[in-house]
Amino acid sequence: MTAQEQLTAVMESARAIMSEYDGKALSEEKQKELDGFLNQADALRKQIEAGNRFDALDKFHNAPATQVSFGPQVVADETDRFLDSDEGKFKSFGEQLVAVYQAKTSPSSGIDKRLAASQKKQIALKQLGMSEGVPADGGFLVQQDFSAELFRLAHADGDFLSRVRKLPIGANANGLIMNAIAESDRSTGNRWGGIRGYWLDEAGTKLPTHPTLRRMELNLRKLIVLAYATDELLQDTTGLGALITMAASEEIRWLTEEAIFRGLGGGQPLGIMGHPCLVTVAAEVGQAANTIVFENVANMYSRRWAPSWPKMVWFINQDTEPQLMEMNAAVGAGGQMVYLPPGGLSASPYGFLYGRPVIATEHNSTLGITGDICLFDLSQYLMIDKGGVQSATSMHVAFLTDQTAFRFVYRIDGQPLWNAQLTPANSAITQSPFVVLATRP
Repeated sequence: MTAQEQLTAVMESARAIMSEYDGKALSEEKQKELDGFLNQADALRKQIEAGNRFDALDKFHNAPATQVSFGPQVVADETDRFLDSDEGKFKSFGEQLVAVYQAKTSPSSGIDKRLAASQKKQIALKQLGMSEGVPADGGFLVQQDFSAELFRLAHADGDFLSRVRKLPIGANANGLIMNAIAESDRSTGNRWGGIRGYWLDEAGTKLPTHPTLRRMELNLRKLIVLAYATDELLQDTTGLGALITMAASEEIRWLTEEAIFRGLGGGQPLGIMGHPCLVTVAAEVGQAANTIVFENVANMYSRRWAPSWPKMVWFINQDTEPQLMEMNAAVGAGGQMVYLPPGGLSASPYGFLYGRPVIATEHNSTLGITGDICLFDLSQYLMIDKGGVQSATSMHVAFLTDQTAFRFVYRIDGQPLWNAQLTPANSAITQSPFVVLATRP
């Protein structure tokens, strides 16, 4: 009987005991029996892993010398050319996961040559410690173009992510430091942080001035999605690829956009809500709770930073829409509709307020709470990321429960480009590219 067959028999015995458990305490005798089976299973697992690792390294050791080089070029051209060709690539994420599953369950039948080539390259790159290229050491790296596809999905679906200013971070950097003008007041002597011009009479004295700079620092934060898939699900190529890709993409997008909107900083990006540059417009005196009136919208519009207007968007919680539908501005004895709903005169998929799109998101607060209606220019929010979503899979994390783990890591950081509200030259009422309405009690 092979070690794999012994392991199957031992696990069946362990499952028989666990089926009696069902939330009840096992007897001392049953517990000892279960512990014995699990210890046997663990020993057999180590034996199988050692055998698999030996086979992989033995194949690598006996490979033709032209395939692998440990000189300046770690993997020779033949392997690289195969991986870059159509023949060397998987057609879908699900197809690759099935190959991983088959390598796990039927190692004697051989590893898919596309995985084997990737494995050989990874062995050359990682000779010490945990290796993502050797199955027994952790698993196979997900093919690069699938990771890129996941990254595109995460950004294409986002109302916030598609509008923020994004900067990629290079391979040798973990963050970004940039200088910015320290300007929060447009009165004379404060523009550009201190640059000042003078009208001089003939032979007048010129007075020197200089701008003031501030430093912005962003450091990459880690966002992780860890998903398990049963061996049964792994056999469904199309369903598995679609499920894991969509689920991980959606979760990464949602958490990233939530951080842009209300992130606390520290271990995550610093969001707009609560940031010093955010302008919060007060409710009208005597305004009823859970309402939005025309005066609220007009006052928010007046607090915008005018140069941002062409890029500004109204973001709302969907439960505010009945308030917008009923909103009218008084005109003489009648009124004028303020909100133009989707499919109205504009024949647009968006509603419009003051000519700018109105987009409903689930990140906005519920009706009546600050953040239920926002006027944002998201190009004034800076986000950095490094290399898109990094993906990997392991068949040994949940070995005893016949599951394979898939990990997705996205390293990002972000914060508003502004450090404070802006006071105009001839007004005490501040402005910002980020405007919200205060809670209506």
